[in-house]
Amino acid sequence: MDAHQSSPNRVPQPPRAAVGDAGVLRELLPIALWREDAEGRIVEWSLAAQDLLGHRPEHVLGLPAAPLLVPDANRELADRLTRRVQAGETMVGTLPVRHRDGHTVPMEMWIVPAADPTGRPGAMLIAVETSEVLRMRENLAAMESLFTQSPIGLALLGPDLRFLRVNDALARMNGVTAAEHVGRRLTEVVPGVNAVALESLMRQVLDSRTPVIDARRVGRTPADPGRDHMWSCSYAPLVERAARSGQDGPEAGADPGRPGRPLGLIASLVDITEGQEAQIEVERARHRFALLSEAGARIGTTLDLRQTAEEVVRFLVPQLCDSADVQMLESVLEPDDPAASSRGVLRRIAAVFPEPVPPSPLLGPGQTFQLPVGSAYERLVLDGRPTFLTDADIPVLFPGKAAESLRSYLSTRFGSARTVPLVARGQVLGAVTVTRLKTREPFDDQDAVLIDEVVSRAALNIDNARLYTTQRAAALALQRSLTNSALPAVPGLELTGRYLPASAHDVGGDWFDVIELPGGRTGLVIGDVMGHGIHAAAVMGQLRTAVRTLARHGIPPTEMLRSLDAVVADLGEDTMATCLYAVHSPATGTWTIARAGHLPPAVVTPEGAVSFLQGPPGTPLGTGAHEFATEELPLPPGGLLVLYTDGLIEARDRDLDEGMRQLGLALGRADGPLDELCDGVLGRLLVDPAQDDVALVLARTTAR
Repeated sequence: MDAHQSSPNRVPQPPRAAVGDAGVLRELLPIALWREDAEGRIVEWSLAAQDLLGHRPEHVLGLPAAPLLVPDANRELADRLTRRVQAGETMVGTLPVRHRDGHTVPMEMWIVPAADPTGRPGAMLIAVETSEVLRMRENLAAMESLFTQSPIGLALLGPDLRFLRVNDALARMNGVTAAEHVGRRLTEVVPGVNAVALESLMRQVLDSRTPVIDARRVGRTPADPGRDHMWSCSYAPLVERAARSGQDGPEAGADPGRPGRPLGLIASLVDITEGQEAQIEVERARHRFALLSEAGARIGTTLDLRQTAEEVVRFLVPQLCDSADVQMLESVLEPDDPAASSRGVLRRIAAVFPEPVPPSPLLGPGQTFQLPVGSAYERLVLDGRPTFLTDADIPVLFPGKAAESLRSYLSTRFGSARTVPLVARGQVLGAVTVTRLKTREPFDDQDAVLIDEVVSRAALNIDNARLYTTQRAAALALQRSLTNSALPAVPGLELTGRYLPASAHDVGGDWFDVIELPGGRTGLVIGDVMGHGIHAAAVMGQLRTAVRTLARHGIPPTEMLRSLDAVVADLGEDTMATCLYAVHSPATGTWTIARAGHLPPAVVTPEGAVSFLQGPPGTPLGTGAHEFATEELPLPPGGLLVLYTDGLIEARDRDLDEGMRQLGLALGRADGPLDELCDGVLGRLLVDPAQDDVALVLARTTAR
């Protein structure tokens, strides 16, 4: 691109060094520089020109630029531009430049007049690849849009970790204006966060040229100085663009595999406080539900009142507290005891403390104490309102000199306490008190909600156990009052019998009775009322009374069962029972027997042969079928009649037939004392705990 011819004897000067540091712009955008003399020959060639166009300086210096760099179609245009520049004009435009490998590279060109080494008019050409300019423009537009519109906090920091720019979102997060950030470090802007650790992390990002995603920052800023916030921070390094090597290999000293030097980094921050708090709340809810589920599995495994109370305190300690005790109102535990009806007397029925034994006898299970009349503790228990206890409540709960050491112990050891009333079916049963040691975090509102819920559910289990215990006690009392403990001495018979409830917690409707009848005769009755509990015991009592009343009028066995069937029918559709009524006449040595769905009696002859009556079993009482028949059984002296209920012979692993076979084997030697024989039968057939009530009567005929 020249209008002058140089002297043919002139030797071009050696290549000058490539243009050096071009500042920040060169770091962001590769700029190619070369110079042409007045004759259009290349006299300077930069490294960036080498990188963009593929020619090394030693290969192009001294050569005419136009044939080397200008596509053929642009030669005429290049000549015109050269003349105008040499005339003193500066030209700017987009021009294609030929690469060493032959393809053209669109470039943004600045062609500036510049004297050549001899002082004649030459040209300086400054060129940037058009695609790089467009990319830079797009990046700058995107960066500007990001900084001005993004809700995410953004910051640009230099290699010294000082802020170069922050957006409004970050300024709002930190409570410091964007202008006050610029030129300062994080430790200077928001020292209330873990800034030192974050600056160390940012230094690692710069040194390693590796981004870090989702680093957590916790602390307080001037934007919200009274509350901790949590931010998710990400850091990405800004690195100088690595130079592209020429076709003949990289320039001397360059390492194409090494990233460029760090120019700074960009930081993005998102306030995740609310999301984190929501996640914590979700985890707390899951933990709460898991504990409540565990409480449901561990509390109320039996209907024993004290065991249920023990399960409550064993669940609470140590998961939720360091001590727990269950206190119940005496008026609830003993509703029929006039001495227990006074208002506000509590009995501790279960307790667990950090020590192996209670720190004071006053805190031991079984101890009773009076609620302080008119005190807040009395109101919260009797009104059913849970509350936190304070040190001021301790002297009220444990007054007097005798409790001085206990008050000292409680005030020095325990730092937090809460009392939760036990309320079930609208009735206050008592209270549960829980405490935490001073070495543990005090109860917060979340703890209170969980403990109150556990106690609320436990209250229903405790009330179920209380009601069951009350009903069982009533059923046992009724059973004992209606079951003969001592059989009468009657003519022609030797008698013994046993009644065994299914367990210490269960009472059924099995029963037997011996009735003296007119004419020296004796009536034996045995029955089994369907079901358990106080209702079955009450039905049994009514049947026993009816049998005794009717028997003394000489009612025959079949007529007796018909009358009893009417009694059961009057008690309701859901009531049913089996029964056997036998009358012994010593004058004839004969038994007259009728059955209402009851198991056949065993018969043992004086010689020891065992059999079971094979007559019709009849229909159970309460069905209204009235299908009853009579069997006559002559039994000489020494013979044995054995009446029993199904609890004796039936079990989960044994059906009725096998049970009757085992009973027959147990009765094989029936010539010993009846009490020993009775105990032997029970011992053989009840190896495992009984699963149902058992009634057993043995009647041996004797000589008159």
